[in-house]
Amino acid sequence: MKQSIPLRLQISVARQRLLLKRGPLTLRSFPISTSKYGLGAEPGSYKTPTGRLRVAEKFGDGLPITTAFKSRQPIPLTPEMMAADDLVMARILWLDGLQAGNANSRERFIYIHGTNHEDQIGTPASHGCIRMRNADVAELFELVPVQTEVRISAPRPKRRLAKKGEKSVARRKRSA
Repeated sequence: MKQSIPLRLQISVARQRLLLKRGPLTLRSFPISTSKYGLGAEPGSYKTPTGRLRVAEKFGDGLPITTAFKSRQPIPLTPEMMAADDLVMARILWLDGLQAGNANSRERFIYIHGTNHEDQIGTPASHGCIRMRNADVAELFELVPVQTEVRISAPRPKRRLAKKGEKSVARRKRSA
């Protein structure tokens, strides 16, 4: 019997995009927001972890996408909260780190979730989580099962261009 290729999530910090993939095929692409504090896994840092993770648990099934959560429980929402607070909304996909460098992601409460700040999607603006538009995270929630692999990739370092008259590092090695 042929095994189907599992779904996976690929998150690009550089592009602020989340891709839902099956093998080499991209099935969906969503804009996101990663941490405004940068990348890392230090406790209390509010940074987005990188590397291999998985969806450990999901919360919010069947609830309206206007639902806000506190400690993964739905809470009553006021207009004041919508304006002032940084809310976890719509759905929660709780992430668990699979590598030494991100193993504390679950204890840090790193989620993929909706937000009351949809206008900031596409720029680093979160407190460590992966924020999505509420309708987008509700769609993703329906598509991915628990245990789905998540890969969060950091931007590649920029290559320094050689100054005029200077040989590049690769050229220097070849001519030596």
